[in-house]
Amino acid sequence: MTKYSIDEFVELTGQCDLGEGTFELERDRLLEINLNGKLWTKKGSMVAYLGDIKFTREGVMEHGLGKLVKRTFTGEGVSLTKAEGSGQLYLADGGKKISILNLENQSIFVNGNDLLAFEDSIQWDIKMLKKIAGMMSGGLFNVKLEGKGMIAITTHYDPLTLKVTPDHPVFTDPNATVAWSGNLQPDLKTDISFKTIVGRGSGETLQMAFKGEGFVVVQPYEELYLSAGT
Repeated sequence: MTKYSIDEFVELTGQCDLGEGTFELERDRLLEINLNGKLWTKKGSMVAYLGDIKFTREGVMEHGLGKLVKRTFTGEGVSLTKAEGSGQLYLADGGKKISILNLENQSIFVNGNDLLAFEDSIQWDIKMLKKIAGMMSGGLFNVKLEGKGMIAITTHYDPLTLKVTPDHPVFTDPNATVAWSGNLQPDLKTDISFKTIVGRGSGETLQMAFKGEGFVVVQPYEELYLSAGT
């Protein structure tokens, strides 16, 4: 068991200015945002801040009628908080590991539960996986982010990114799938047989099938998602 004096502990665990820009990984599971303006964070993710920062819960009509209708229809649990001002903002989400992505006029789909923060310059929309809806409940409504700016996503433990090519499709467990490139449209692959139904089969019953050219991010953890009405 490691023991420190108070001064040693403060020095060892103290904040470090890495000079990396707006988004910095203060720790693997703690995001520092050098805020000067406005951005969006996952509701409840703020753990500390320094400076003059104002937090506003996302308004019902904040992002327009279209997104309100989608939320009402899907029960999507993407709840956002707007952070405005100047200072250092620290975010975390249940001890999950954080990855920072810098979009350069690119697009990516992220599971709503795994989206931690994004700059105000990023456009976003809720997308329903129509081909999978009806087969599963929860985890089917994802957020498409595109444009130019930084986003932060979270995973349970270290993420794994798999490349998708026309010759090598990728199949994933929906509950372990975190994100994928914006040009991919996953299908549902079923492995349902009589043995599966009676509980004597092996393998996963439902998988997401990614075909084309792009990438998929998965985590070594099956996350169960519940709709807002559950």
